[in-house]
Amino acid sequence: MDSLNELIGVFKQVSDHETMARLFQEMFTEKERSDLVLRWELMKGLYRGETQRSIAAQHGISLCKITRGSRLLKDPDSVILKILQETIGHVT
Repeated sequence: MDSLNELIGVFKQVSDHETMARLFQEMFTEKERSDLVLRWELMKGLYRGETQRSIAAQHGISLCKITRGSRLLKDPDSVILKILQETIGHVT
């Protein structure tokens, strides 16, 4: 866990978009970056109220992959929920 905390600290230190993009390019493979983007896209879809089935069909993934995100959005203390509220706004 010390390495995870160290890595979080490194990400926290990067303050500009270009440097962060380059860090991601250097640190993660194309597949790893694609997986991160997919996770973000499915979280946004869930937050907007899209069904798990439509998200699964749209991205060609299983419902199991989406269930974790769905549970996170039901937790009022979830950090990702707060980030989505700030990024996208409140959805009714």
